Amino acid sequence: MRFQTPLVPAVLLRRYKRFLADVRLEDGREVTAHVANPGSMLGLAEPGTAVWLEPNDDPRRKLGFAWKLSALPDGHFVGVDTGLPNRLVRAALEAGSVPGLEAYCTVLPERRYGERSRVDFLLQQEGLRDAWVEVKSVTLSRSAGVAEFPDSVTARGARHLDELAAVAARGDRAVMLFVVQRTDARQVTLAADIDPTYTERFRAARAAGVETVALGCRLSPEGATLADSLPFTIS
Repeated sequence: MRFQTPLVPAVLLRRYKRFLADVRLEDGREVTAHVANPGSMLGLAEPGTAVWLEPNDDPRRKLGFAWKLSALPDGHFVGVDTGLPNRLVRAALEAGSVPGLEAYCTVLPERRYGERSRVDFLLQQEGLRDAWVEVKSVTLSRSAGVAEFPDSVTARGARHLDELAAVAARGDRAVMLFVVQRTDARQVTLAADIDPTYTERFRAARAAGVETVALGCRLSPEGATLADSLPFTIS
């Protein structure tokens, strides 16, 4: 999946109000970019970070740039747009290329389930159990090669685990799909010290039959695609 317009490099000055970042472009101009990420962005929002922005000239948008990637000193990239994984997963599901979910032909996004949630995707196929798929974006890494989720306390994420566990208990398939937006990741785990409640609920969901899939990403200033499966462990 290519970005709509070629990305341009910049340097992060500060991120604030969750969805805004001031950056300096190569020509010296300082502009404000939209940040499509409500999370803490732990380890990704330090002033001086090299970033890549998507410019736009849409008059309906208040800002002319959107922050898409952070560039790590070792040449790797991290995707900061939390909406990108859903777009990548949808394309992969429709192409039948997500491991373990290849047989489903009907892909229904944003379907209500549980008490007050919407699942990212409901998959259906005659002769198969319905599959309810929740997608999470993973960007945190505090050890070389190890990606972690979440990067802050997430009551919403814990609720999603409970909803998936209920789906599995009634006999449908329930899948937690982690999309790791880091090109340096070799495995995925949970950040139990950041949100112990999420880890506890995750263990309960796994025991109830919730499946786990973790996929890497290929990221560059030209575009993004899903990559191979990554091993998932809980310490």
